[in-house]
Amino acid sequence: MDARKHAPAFARIDSKKLATLGMLTALAYVVMWISKILPSVNDFLDFDFKHVVICIGGFIYGPMAAGMVTVVVCLIEMITISGTGPWGCLMNIIGTASFCCAACWAYKKNHTMKGAIAGLISGVVLMTALMLLWNYLVTPIYMKMPREAIADMLVPVFLPFNLVKGGMNAAATLLLYKPVVGALRRAKLVPESESHAAPVGGRKHLGFVLVALFLLATFILLALVLAGVL
Repeated sequence: MDARKHAPAFARIDSKKLATLGMLTALAYVVMWISKILPSVNDFLDFDFKHVVICIGGFIYGPMAAGMVTVVVCLIEMITISGTGPWGCLMNIIGTASFCCAACWAYKKNHTMKGAIAGLISGVVLMTALMLLWNYLVTPIYMKMPREAIADMLVPVFLPFNLVKGGMNAAATLLLYKPVVGALRRAKLVPESESHAAPVGGRKHLGFVLVALFLLATFILLALVLAGVL
C-alpha cells in the first residue's frame, strides 16, 4: 500500500513546495557562483543574477518564500565563498530581499503582466534606495574605508550599480518566469493552483520578448561600462 496516496492533501502539497523551494535555493546558489565570473565594479561590487531564481520562487509561493530563500542562500554564500563576513551577508540579504520581496508582494496583489512589471520596477527602486543608505552606514565597517570616501561614491558608483543590477535581474525574470514555471508544472512540482498566471499574461508574444531582450542587453552593456570593460 502506498502511504502517500492516503496522506492528507496539504501534506503532499507542502512536500512538493519544500522540494521546489529547496531546488530553487540550490539553483540560486549556483547562479550566484557562476555570476562571480562577471567583472566587478570598483573591485568589490558584484553583479549577481540569483535574484532571478528567488523572484521566480516568490512569484510562485509568495514574498515570504522569497525572503526565506534569500536568507538561506546568502548565509551559504557567506560560509562558502564570500570574504565580507557577517556585515557583507547582512548587506547581501537586505539588497536581495528588498528587490525580490517587493516584486513578489506586488505580483501577489495583481497576477498580471502589469503587476509583475510594476513589482519588478518597485523592487529595483526599493533595492537602490536601501542600498544607498546601508552602503553609507555599513560599508565603511567591513571594507575599512573612511565614511567620507563611501559618501563620495554614493551617486557616481552605488546608484548606477544598483539600478543596472536591478534592471538586469528584472528583465531576466520577465523572460524566464513562464518557461521555468512550465517546466516545474511538467515535473509535477508546481500545481496549477499555486503557479497562478504568468507575468506575461496568457501568451508570451514576440513583441514582449523582444522588448525584454532589448532591456536585458542594454543593462548588460551598461554593466560592462560600469565595470570598465567597455
